[in-house]
Amino acid sequence: MGQLIAIVGRPNVGKSTLFNRLTQTRTAIVDDTAGTTRDRQYGKVDWCGKEFSVVDTGGWVVNSEDIFEGEINKQVHLAIEQADEILFVVDAMNGVTDLDDHVAEILRKATKPVILVANKVDTSDWLYNVPEFYALGLGDPFPISSINGFGTGDLLDEVVARMPQKDESQEEQLENIPKFAIVGRPNAGKSSLINSFIGEARHIVTDIAGTTRDSIYTRYNKYGFDFYLVDTAGIRKKTKVNEDIEYYSVIRSIRAIEASDVCILMIDATRGIEAQDVNIFSLIQRNKKGLVVCVNKWDLVENKSQEAIQHFEAAIRERFAPFTDFPIIFGSALTKQRIYKVLETAVEVYDNRKRTIPTSQLNNVMLDAIAAYPPPANKGKYVKIKYITMLKGSPVPTFIFFCNLPQWVKEPYRRYLENKIRENWKFTGTPISVYMREK
Repeated sequence: MGQLIAIVGRPNVGKSTLFNRLTQTRTAIVDDTAGTTRDRQYGKVDWCGKEFSVVDTGGWVVNSEDIFEGEINKQVHLAIEQADEILFVVDAMNGVTDLDDHVAEILRKATKPVILVANKVDTSDWLYNVPEFYALGLGDPFPISSINGFGTGDLLDEVVARMPQKDESQEEQLENIPKFAIVGRPNAGKSSLINSFIGEARHIVTDIAGTTRDSIYTRYNKYGFDFYLVDTAGIRKKTKVNEDIEYYSVIRSIRAIEASDVCILMIDATRGIEAQDVNIFSLIQRNKKGLVVCVNKWDLVENKSQEAIQHFEAAIRERFAPFTDFPIIFGSALTKQRIYKVLETAVEVYDNRKRTIPTSQLNNVMLDAIAAYPPPANKGKYVKIKYITMLKGSPVPTFIFFCNLPQWVKEPYRRYLENKIRENWKFTGTPISVYMREK
């Protein structure tokens, strides 16, 4: 396991800006609204050849009316438990506050190394305020400016210096591990599903749409599974995206779909299929990602007969046509009903994406199918398909059909070829690309 550094502190001291500076991304949402960062946000840092993870915790909120207050406190405690080192960020412009004292008290009890970071030293004038942070009893404060980068190099040197030496040979290839994105409308149960998998309240789960505002990657390595889970901010209709925060989350959801191999699309059983579900499906299709549909909250549906299931399945496939070869699983993230089936199926779909068919086998089967139903003639010209091959190393299964007149092969016939491929080999859940090339 790599080192994990947690960034903690009260709201608006610049934790997310520091996170972005260290990871050189704009992953965390940065906004002047106190408490914008609602969840833990992970990123990678590479400094002097050392790679480690950084987690940006939710802002500390104490004695506020905010429904998230207790949840965020839990989140920070969880981050402290899981981190190897802690960066405690304070605001040099404001000096020590009661909240800083409160956080410092908890951190002094933590057994983890703590580095005190005095942020917002944007000009040298603010350096004079830094010594007052010695009062927190956490050692030398590091003056930095997350905005312009002052002092962050020294801070990273200190972080790396405190790391234990580890055996490099144990580092594994992360690239070859499948990445599953859990997507769906707000409140379809995405975070609850991840919590059921991970077995801890790893995300804030409250009944407010849009609670999960950033995407979070979680390594899942138990029960014989090994992959990354990506939890995305709920995708909203564009008309509802009136605050910048929502806009960022929508963009991030799309990026999460782009960054994944297989998408687990959550549909709320109590609401049926809505236009938004179809939009998300088309995003997955456009990015040519694997698909598993999970009908969540099935425990709340009264009629669970086989007939009801078939009716629901048919409705989903009808709305998502012409792509209908994907698995649908009925379950409940809350009661954990069939949730491991969702994981097993996602792994199967990932394997289907990687499946390769030997060229000889492909030609034997497909040339017979073409002879049984040849491409329609166009203006007296006949299309002759001579040879089929599968492209190696492409992100989705891609088949090249060599023929004399590729421009005459229209969409319905390509679909026929795709259906024949699906009939003969298992490509459930993954898109297939069919191309015509001149021989």
